[in-house]
Amino acid sequence: MTTSSPAPGCPAPSCPAPGVRIRDLTVVYKTPVGELPAVSGVDLTLTPGTITGVVGESGSGKSTLALSLLNAVQPPGRIKSGTVEIDGLGDVVKLGGEQLRQTRGRKVGYVFQAAQNSLNPLKTIGKQLLDLGRSHEVDDLRALVRDAKDLLARMGMDGARVLDSHQHELSGGMRQRVGIMLALVLNAQVVVLDEPTTALDMITQATILRIIREVHEERALTTLVITHDVGAVAEVADDLAVMYGGRVVEHGRITEVLGAPRHPYTQGLIRAIPRLSGDISLARALPGRPPTLGTLPAAGCVFRERCDKRMEICETVEPQSVTLDGRTVACHAAGRPLPLVKRKEYA
Repeated sequence: MTTSSPAPGCPAPSCPAPGVRIRDLTVVYKTPVGELPAVSGVDLTLTPGTITGVVGESGSGKSTLALSLLNAVQPPGRIKSGTVEIDGLGDVVKLGGEQLRQTRGRKVGYVFQAAQNSLNPLKTIGKQLLDLGRSHEVDDLRALVRDAKDLLARMGMDGARVLDSHQHELSGGMRQRVGIMLALVLNAQVVVLDEPTTALDMITQATILRIIREVHEERALTTLVITHDVGAVAEVADDLAVMYGGRVVEHGRITEVLGAPRHPYTQGLIRAIPRLSGDISLARALPGRPPTLGTLPAAGCVFRERCDKRMEICETVEPQSVTLDGRTVACHAAGRPLPLVKRKEYA
């Protein structure tokens, strides 16, 4: 089917932002010792029109979770069970073939972690933009180019120059903004950004974060931001999910999660943030290392080896998520008094 505009349906921001509901999602990877879970039984709701941040150390399952929103987990990985329901699309896990291809980019935009790895080094950005339009059967390619130039200009770049450039002619921050443009130019209403500020200097990081927030509000998006940087996500997110060992261990409004964390892992992440003022020795690294696929415990709490609130039940019983004051926490100690870590600065 062809269209006379860059994307079908009502143009942003007149479209209502869609909600996303992830239920009991399990993603496994095939290894010599069998299939091991990278994401295990995740339940997560992205409220329409909000930015949800997902934080956690490397290997916690953040990027695997993000790829599941596109049903794009690659072998040797696969989505073993669960659903990813997006308003207006249905269960993305059940989509395939042409329907899935049209969903990627047109309905769900994705900004990859290493922007240069998602760009073809042999083609200019403009030619890649045209390839994107043709692959989604966009009839008015001139309008697509105009929209791309407008997006780039709003992100502080010369659109004509950028479209005429190869990826190696652009800086890291410029490539990241090109990735954002390509994710938005077809009017996707769900946008996933995987580590959008990694390897960028502080000024460029601030620029990217400002752009994310502005574009999100202007286009009425539902946005998921994957990052290991708690300070960065605190600048833009409305909600925050904390992942560890393939599980969401805490989820709620970002001001509440960062202001009064309930899970010991969330508390540890916040304690590890270097202070801008005061006693810098108060920042303490988490002991030990996060688990890998091969070292995830078969039973009990995945965080127990590094937890200072470890109890006997943690050895054998995996904690279930409970709701406390509108926040979900998966911890056996969640119902007990915990010393709360309060911070006013997250950067």
